[in-house]
Amino acid sequence: MKKILLVLLTYILTSQTVFAIENIQKIDIKQAIEIARQNNLDIKASKIDVDMAKNDVKQANRLQNPDLEVFLNLGKSGKGNPQTIGMSEVVEIGKRGARKNLAKSSLLKTEADLSFEEFYLGMDVRKAYINLVASKTILKNLVVQQKLFEELVAIAEKKVKTGELPEIDLIQARIAYNQMTTRVNSAKMAVKSKMIDFNKVINAKIGEYDSMDDFFPETNDFLAMLTPNPDMKLPDFDLIKENSLKNRIDLKIAKQEVDIAEKNLSVIVRKRIPDLELKAGYGYQPKHLSDDGTFRPGAYIGANLVNLPLLYNYSPEIKNARLKVVQAELQYESAENKAVKDLRNFYEQFLTSKENLNFYNEKLVKDSKDMIEISKKDYENGKANLTSLIVMEQSYEDILEGYTNAVADYYNSWVEFLREVNTEDFEIDTETI
Repeated sequence: MKKILLVLLTYILTSQTVFAIENIQKIDIKQAIEIARQNNLDIKASKIDVDMAKNDVKQANRLQNPDLEVFLNLGKSGKGNPQTIGMSEVVEIGKRGARKNLAKSSLLKTEADLSFEEFYLGMDVRKAYINLVASKTILKNLVVQQKLFEELVAIAEKKVKTGELPEIDLIQARIAYNQMTTRVNSAKMAVKSKMIDFNKVINAKIGEYDSMDDFFPETNDFLAMLTPNPDMKLPDFDLIKENSLKNRIDLKIAKQEVDIAEKNLSVIVRKRIPDLELKAGYGYQPKHLSDDGTFRPGAYIGANLVNLPLLYNYSPEIKNARLKVVQAELQYESAENKAVKDLRNFYEQFLTSKENLNFYNEKLVKDSKDMIEISKKDYENGKANLTSLIVMEQSYEDILEGYTNAVADYYNSWVEFLREVNTEDFEIDTETI
């Protein structure tokens, strides 16, 4: 019985593990962006704002509902006076169009907010994807180095047995190996953390996702990560600034805020215009109340000016609406000034990250790899001691990790640069990235 239960338990655990693995879908960076924009719950909530803003336009364009009026004279007071039943309708003068224009302007801003949120989401997905691949790359390099230290332990064990090395060298090699093992374990945890961050950005209700890339391409295929090669040359900053200020979504939103404030001022100013109330209906005198004892049918019409701005002329509201226009204009100017400074900052950061990456590619990585190969051979041939080889290995790992971080920084600084340019289609030398 115990064996049967054990088999069943093993089957259940194995099935759950397999299911968990199969439930994780590996996707590339383009797929990740598309999935996030389609399934991100925050984006879905923002799309509801657009639908509500469309309904606000219809609401702003509404006509006033009519009123039903009945007037009956009772008793002696009805003698010679008509009884009436009819309708009245308040006709807004100069208000409905202004209100509709304000709602349309608000709709444009809501749509721009959604576009901006989708754009930012795309940038956030790119960064999360890059950081996940970076953590995987670091883990991959550490595992390789762990294998090298394992080989060192094996070499040290042989040399200690043959008397070529003292036992202290074997202890030192084991310590270095164990230290590397702890770094590998920490790197594995970092990969799990970055995968959680990646799925958090995608924010889909169903499904777990993993990066298709398990490490940065060794062939420097930067286009696979939607990033230009580091040997490209950026256009002059002034040209980038000019084009960016024309196309930035956030500045368009700030400009739309000015338009909303101006249209809101128009709505409030027009509150001073009286509305026209129209009345019409059926009037009659029954036989017992008419002067001549006959049924006397008829009709009535009337008109009133309502809401005359005599006792209150909306002056405080108008003053505040004008101040909001000035406020929106100042906020737009401030947003433009900050945009230029932020763009300059990330432009310089990208140039620096590009320079650092090229330096790693041209100088550090190749030389370090040659150094570690020579040191390993020298140690195996007895030309170098274990301490110097361990130092070389650790130095090489630091350089590899630094290179991985430099690649990640290059990718991320490009994302931040695009975020400030406010476009995913930045053209470099007539090629679109």
